[in-house]
Amino acid sequence: MQKSGDVILGGLFPVHFFSSVSDLLFTSQPKQPTCHSFYVQGFRLAQTMAFAIDEINKNSSLLPNVTVGYTLYDNCAELGIGFRGALSLASGQEEQIILHNTCVGNPPVVGIVGDSSSTRSIAISSILGLYRVPMVSYFATCSCLSDHQKYPSFFRTIPSDAFQVRAMIQILKHFGWTWAGLLITDDDYGLHAARSLQSELSVSGEGCLAYIEVLPWDKDTDELRRIVDVMKKSTAHVVIAFVYETHMINLMEEIERQNVTGLQWLASEGWTATAAVLQTPQLMPYLGGTLGIAIRRGEIPGLREFLLQIRPDLLENNSYGKTMVNEFWELTFQCRFAPAPAGWLEGGGALCTGQEDLENVNTEILDISNLRPEYNVYKAVYALAYSLDDMLRCKQGRGPFSGHSCGTLQSLEPWQLLYYLERVNFTTPFGDQVSFDENGDVVPIYDVMNWLWLPDGSTKVHNVGEVKRSAFKGEELILAEDKIFWNFKSKKPPRSVCSESCPPGTHMVRKKGEPKCCFDCIPCSEGKVSNISNSLECTSCPEDFWSNPQRDHCVPKNTEFLSYHEPLGICLTATSLLGTFICAVVLWIFMYHRRTPIVRANNSELSFQLLLSLKLCFLCSLLFIGRPRLWTCQLRHAAFGISFVLCVSCILVKTMVVLAVFKASKPGGGTSLKWFGPVQQRGTVLCLTSIQAAICTAWLVSASPAPHKNTQYQNDKIVYECTVGSTVGFAVLLGYIGMLAAISFLIAFLVRNLPDSFNEAKLITFSMLIFCAVWVAFVLVYISSPGNYADAVEVFAILASSFGLLITLFGPKCYIILMRPEINTRKAIMGRGAEL
Repeated sequence: MQKSGDVILGGLFPVHFFSSVSDLLFTSQPKQPTCHSFYVQGFRLAQTMAFAIDEINKNSSLLPNVTVGYTLYDNCAELGIGFRGALSLASGQEEQIILHNTCVGNPPVVGIVGDSSSTRSIAISSILGLYRVPMVSYFATCSCLSDHQKYPSFFRTIPSDAFQVRAMIQILKHFGWTWAGLLITDDDYGLHAARSLQSELSVSGEGCLAYIEVLPWDKDTDELRRIVDVMKKSTAHVVIAFVYETHMINLMEEIERQNVTGLQWLASEGWTATAAVLQTPQLMPYLGGTLGIAIRRGEIPGLREFLLQIRPDLLENNSYGKTMVNEFWELTFQCRFAPAPAGWLEGGGALCTGQEDLENVNTEILDISNLRPEYNVYKAVYALAYSLDDMLRCKQGRGPFSGHSCGTLQSLEPWQLLYYLERVNFTTPFGDQVSFDENGDVVPIYDVMNWLWLPDGSTKVHNVGEVKRSAFKGEELILAEDKIFWNFKSKKPPRSVCSESCPPGTHMVRKKGEPKCCFDCIPCSEGKVSNISNSLECTSCPEDFWSNPQRDHCVPKNTEFLSYHEPLGICLTATSLLGTFICAVVLWIFMYHRRTPIVRANNSELSFQLLLSLKLCFLCSLLFIGRPRLWTCQLRHAAFGISFVLCVSCILVKTMVVLAVFKASKPGGGTSLKWFGPVQQRGTVLCLTSIQAAICTAWLVSASPAPHKNTQYQNDKIVYECTVGSTVGFAVLLGYIGMLAAISFLIAFLVRNLPDSFNEAKLITFSMLIFCAVWVAFVLVYISSPGNYADAVEVFAILASSFGLLITLFGPKCYIILMRPEINTRKAIMGRGAEL
């Protein structure tokens, strides 16, 4: 198709679906390829460009006094044919076309609208880019074409597949589809889409591909059967198809044969809104509910009236153009131009007159309610026209070229138009702004379409939303979900996941050898939680917290210490108070009977001191019960150490007094008591106790015991305990007590058989034996006792040793005072051989 003008724009359109190329025999000149299977929509695309140029020529404010012409070629959806047509447009070397009596030939074009295919656009723009011939595609979406270094003269009025991929990911994310299959074509369009989709899914983490299958170009039944088997066996219920409608036709035949239902299709712009051949009653049970990305719909006022003016007899004298329109005419009116093919008339066929009325026939070309690729063609033509207009409005001396020159119509070079095309900015009558970014891409916006299967069996493709890029929000998806038709019994979106979401309290563990969307949900271990779904790992609870049974949040740990409220603490407290009470009773008994021989004979002053120290020993055990605090931790061991040293010191002095009395009873031994009288006894007790006090003071100053939260015994509990601060200090404290006890035991053992009716050394020996046994056992048990049990062991040792001393030292005396008062006499006490 051709129209003369002052400046010529070229166009490449798929007016036929298929082509036939003769074999290259290299013995004669190759024959031109022949095209067949007329494509009405491709013809309408070419007519849209013709309409846009006609509208521009009628517009007095755009390119005034300049007539724009066009030369349009059919690429027959074939790379070789489209490539040859593009080179012919750029060089003007096509066969001669008589334009006027004074001009012969086809002049080169200043810009080309096309091509529709990414593969053909890559090949063509690779060559045109060398000469900076502008090329504005209306349907090539491959993201690879955004490389403006590689394709410097390529522009497009359709968004890149990179944006289409992100738009599809937005839809997947919106419905929670994380597991989908992918079907692609074996060309740049499909392969780059697959690469982009995999890359975007990997970066965003929004989903995984269950399979990637490449559809064959021809009808390879075995390969199609294998692909459909993969789709049937897969657990993915969503299928993304970056294909053309010709591929889908072959695939759907096999899907219908195997009756594969229950799939949610997500269509690319290659077949979403234009594949009427797929919207049939036979295929809608499988394709109903399809969601797809579609080119932005637009309105082109006056296009329908222009299309109604198509007449075979109104064409220029161009045999190929006449054939193109004639073929459309014959297809539309089911007639043939003369001379008719053999047998046509005999079979009842009609002849075309060229006067048929398009208004009276139902033809797809007049349906302008869904102009999508046509709207892109319209914008592409206007982009070139506005660029040319901007160039011609340039004022000499202010131009962008060398010497501030401007481009002129008489000396126009394509690279000059390219400069203005990069900066073009205009608004269409439909209200869309058109401009190109640094990659030659337009501001992206897509419609989201849904294939509606109506109750009467008819189909409708309607708009249910849009995806656009916002400067502030990035890719923004807007959906009217109430308008979406779902081809499922539930009438709701399907679930398509490889593994169900892991609930809180578990974390994902990826299945070996499978995509990251396929995982097992493993419960969090103790002390770790996950409070969100699909957690990659469980987080450890803070030190004072522990996981609840559901492992979905942390709860405060149970605290444990030797409490006054628990049975063990109550028993120990009661025992301590009982011991204190008994000490008080014994002290009262001794005070009341202080003038009796049994009390006076056993050094009553030391006995009173010993009873007071035992009372302190019983009471100090209470410091080990209750929540540990700094003052209780510091006081408990000091009180315990000083109380027991006071107690053992009194016993040691009593033992030494027994020994001194015995020596004084011998001839010449009277000086023994002189040097160990009451003053020396008090001084010895005070001196020995002061040493322990000094040990405790040094311990508290250097490494004071302190309360400590211990989580080593049980992870889910906090054991409050007092750290000893310095093990050496604790050892010295116990060692000093043990040393005094050992000395007392040794002296008492040596004097146990002295000839005396009431020799207290035997009782001291027995009491020290019990004392040492208790504390040796304590050390062994204390080391292996955890937490509050260590405190209980120490309290038990204090009480046991205290009761042992109280009973062995004061039990027999109380028995005599209370039960055997008849022998509580001086004579009985001093008499030889009397038994107690």
